[in-house]
Amino acid sequence: MKKLFITIEGVEGSGKSTQIKLLKTALKKRGFPVFITREPGGTKISDQIRKILLSKKNRQMVPLCELLLYEASRAQHVAERIRPALKRGKIVISDRFYDATSAYQGVVRGISRKWVEKLNLFATSGLKPDLTLILDCPVQKGFYRLRLRKKSLDRLEQEKRSFHERVRTAYLLLASSDPRRIKVINGNREPEKVHENILKLVLGKI
Repeated sequence: MKKLFITIEGVEGSGKSTQIKLLKTALKKRGFPVFITREPGGTKISDQIRKILLSKKNRQMVPLCELLLYEASRAQHVAERIRPALKRGKIVISDRFYDATSAYQGVVRGISRKWVEKLNLFATSGLKPDLTLILDCPVQKGFYRLRLRKKSLDRLEQEKRSFHERVRTAYLLLASSDPRRIKVINGNREPEKVHENILKLVLGKI
């Protein structure tokens, strides 16, 4: 089996964590080796950067600082976790990757798309996902789910609803620009139905 790098994206509360767990279980049952990770984070250094990025104490963080912190976290993540796992023949599944940066910091924060793309390429040393799945659901539904499982929201989750609506639009724009790699999944359904859709796409890729 060739190496396979899958990323899962979506607005807050879109069901990424649930679907990643279901996908991991389904693939392992079929005998595939799976490595699960997330962004920002995935390594000790990257997790320290995650705390800075998501802390409510850092409301004054400017978009460029935010972007560079994400890319720093990603560089460590790719070098220390993702590439080694792929070399070992694992199917790597990441909860967010550079498409999140393109959506949040590029489209929504308004940083030049050219520079975001260059930094994404630089931080990953050219690594690209083989398949990206965007779980699309209404922002209101996502936050309803989020509040059921979280007592307090982090810095990004506390952004205005209009911010998250623009993130959703940004993801759909990204999908339309790269339809071969990025697939949009209707996440506003029962988890089992969403899982069936995802598993069919992933097995097709394998």
